[in-house]
Amino acid sequence: MRSISRSIPGAVAPLAARSIALVLAATGLWLVLPSQAQEPTPLSLTPLGTGLAMATGRGGNLAILYGSDGTLLVDDQFSQSAPGIRDAVRELGGGPIRFVLNTHWHGDHTGGNAVLATTDGAVIVAHEKVRERMSADQWNPLRQTTTPASPPAALPVVTFDAGLRFHLNGHEVQVLHVAPAHTDGDAIVLFGRAKVMHLGDVYFNGFYPYIDVPSGGSIDGMIAAVDRALSLCESDTRIIPGHGPLSDRGELMEYRTMLQGVRNAVYRELQAGRSVDEVVAARPTRAFDAKWGGGFLSPEAFTRIVHASLQGGR
Repeated sequence: MRSISRSIPGAVAPLAARSIALVLAATGLWLVLPSQAQEPTPLSLTPLGTGLAMATGRGGNLAILYGSDGTLLVDDQFSQSAPGIRDAVRELGGGPIRFVLNTHWHGDHTGGNAVLATTDGAVIVAHEKVRERMSADQWNPLRQTTTPASPPAALPVVTFDAGLRFHLNGHEVQVLHVAPAHTDGDAIVLFGRAKVMHLGDVYFNGFYPYIDVPSGGSIDGMIAAVDRALSLCESDTRIIPGHGPLSDRGELMEYRTMLQGVRNAVYRELQAGRSVDEVVAARPTRAFDAKWGGGFLSPEAFTRIVHASLQGGR
């Protein structure tokens, strides 16, 4: 097996990567990693007030800001999703797709970039780390394969460091980079007028999240990113997660409690000098499995990811 630590800066040690790969390969986790959807999937729309909607389908959740000034998409799923996205924008009465904002680099959030940029003339916007990772081959420890660099048309042409703002259709949209969390290029998006926030894959609503440690992600970074989001939320803010149903501040607080609880439990096992298999056997997620363990990522798989993250950070 190719050594991850030689392939990606800041990656976990090869043994930790092997541990992740051995268990996760059977979980179906590829659904949230760079890949191609097999066939077009219609989008389901949830209105979120004047000029804004959430769209769900295959891949990451979208936000659609629409109106006479044109349309801004937050993420665009897969290339096969483009027809469904156009249909959704038409159904909402939106203008041309002018901008696509990627919350991070994974293919289930950026797969439509090339199509929408080439055919619709959309300007692709993302954090500078997103362009950096999409511009080069990325080694995937889960499948022991390399994701090829994206074609030039898919790459963000506008990049930012700390953040930026859009002023469109009467909305001010604030985009903020958070320190490495799910990846090293995560952005959270605030639609202030509508009291809506899109958290990308910093937030998986209802199940254990994938943390892309080889792409700079970490459990501590996830917790810090959620804390920042909570500091920006009001009690009635509606939250679009990267995956899962529309959420709110109370549910995001529960998610934060889970992240911290699992992190602390795994860390205690590490401090006791236990191996990764012994940590898994101790079931550090047991207090949270009933609520969070029913998704595509098993409690064991999540434990191994958290373990690898904590090891890589020391």
